[in-house]
Amino acid sequence: MRVSRRAQAVAPFYAMEFAKQAAALAAEGRDVVRLSLGEPDFGAPPAVVEAMREVMDGRPMTYTAALGLPALREAIAGFYGDRHGVEVDPGRVVVTAGASAALVLATAALVDPGDEVLIGDPSYPCNRQIVESFGADVTLVPTTAATRFQLDTAAVRAHWTDRTRGLMVATPSNPTGTSVPAAELAALCDLARERDAWRLVDEIYLDLGDHDERGRPPRSALSYDPGAVVVNSFSKYFGMTGWRLGWCVVPEPLVPALERLAQNYFLCASAPAQHAALACFTPESLAVCEARRVEFGERRALVLDGLARIGLPVPVPPDGAFYVYFDVAGTGLTSWQFCERALREAQVALTPGRDFGSHTADTHVRLSYAASADDLREGIARLGKFLTALRASS
Repeated sequence: MRVSRRAQAVAPFYAMEFAKQAAALAAEGRDVVRLSLGEPDFGAPPAVVEAMREVMDGRPMTYTAALGLPALREAIAGFYGDRHGVEVDPGRVVVTAGASAALVLATAALVDPGDEVLIGDPSYPCNRQIVESFGADVTLVPTTAATRFQLDTAAVRAHWTDRTRGLMVATPSNPTGTSVPAAELAALCDLARERDAWRLVDEIYLDLGDHDERGRPPRSALSYDPGAVVVNSFSKYFGMTGWRLGWCVVPEPLVPALERLAQNYFLCASAPAQHAALACFTPESLAVCEARRVEFGERRALVLDGLARIGLPVPVPPDGAFYVYFDVAGTGLTSWQFCERALREAQVALTPGRDFGSHTADTHVRLSYAASADDLREGIARLGKFLTALRASS
């Protein structure tokens, strides 16, 4: 059987590959500390779990509309108003089978073969894989600690060409956990809009971001750029990774295109998950999620202190997503070698920089602090012993 060139060109998602290796070790009876995946250990809020139990009472679970349950679209729109002060028409909300499906639909609606799309390096690998699958050429724009490993207007201008049709920004970012400063994000959107290019902003981790000194949450890109396409998910802030439910907010003229694409690609997102997700937006569930966000901040402090203690520098502390991107250049190992040996010798699963681009591929490693505090302490202790043995041998 001939495999398509598209499928052959798709690189593995190395975070998942290391997770598979960790699972294999665990199946052998090894005690593996898994810090490789961005999967919150909390699970869905209790009210959401109870809502799922109620909806699975034997009633028929028919397809929903391709764009999602009207009540859920209204709830998501209301969330933007209540939390971020942005008025969103529920008609612009598209409920999807995870944020990945939102990225697929938006990319299918925006990209033609031969278009150029600018994405920062490092960045979430699946974003560029999806864009390239639709025939676009991705230009990975190198970023540095000076720009918080995020795109800025100077870098975008330097890499813009006559073929550039779109800009994809993730803030907060996977793998670095860092956000684009508000003024810079507004300037990036302005630059692309002035050049008649689309703007897709991945805000999957937005509601996990640090609040300002007045206790206000980070602002959505929609507050700067109502014409942007914004993608979000129930996976991270609401802890519903396996439920596979996400959404996007798109300009009104794009809605019919996404509806047709959704009808053909997915029919609709999971009906039970959509019904249960309505319970995410109750005061009870939001209070649970906020308490968990605060706990993630405590876990971050634990990890940053621990990595500093064992001599693994973090060039830019995260302020949003639950990841730390640390530098292993001083160990004498590449990031791939470091992750392989840390898993084999210390039973700690991490993700090498190779997943996220080329600029920092060999020098940086991602650690997810979505794991429990106990696992984080144990993982750092094991890494400390691993590094002590490594330095002694060299």
